[in-house]
Amino acid sequence: MNGNSSKLVLPLDHLIAEKLEKGSKTQITQDQNIQDKWIGVDIGPKSISQLKQLVLSAKTIFWNGPLGVFEIPEFSSGTTSCARWVAEATRKGAFSVVGGGDSVAALNLSGCAKDISHISTGGGASLEFMEGKSLPGIEALPNA
Repeated sequence: MNGNSSKLVLPLDHLIAEKLEKGSKTQITQDQNIQDKWIGVDIGPKSISQLKQLVLSAKTIFWNGPLGVFEIPEFSSGTTSCARWVAEATRKGAFSVVGGGDSVAALNLSGCAKDISHISTGGGASLEFMEGKSLPGIEALPNA
């Protein structure tokens, strides 16, 4: 891997709900599959545990998008926890980039925004930049 230890981590389990509203009936999946007529609203406890270890040991973190429906308190555990861990890792020396308006809202809600290395409300643009695509706003800057 040429010294590159980048990882794409997918959930091991999910918090699922019957409805996308506060007080809805919920359950935790046993694996990554979500049953018909249920809605994935957050990552589950196995995923939260795995993610904590990965984030706290990372030297570079790129986070784009919340992990669940963080606007509803019962569905915010994964996103809020991740925000705290990214902030903690950054305070310990990691470089962190968080992109996307919802991610910024989650950081602000958790009180962790001040500890992040770089925040961008341009989630889609952040992903395109990481892909290596040219961005009109960057291209418009004069070469110095």
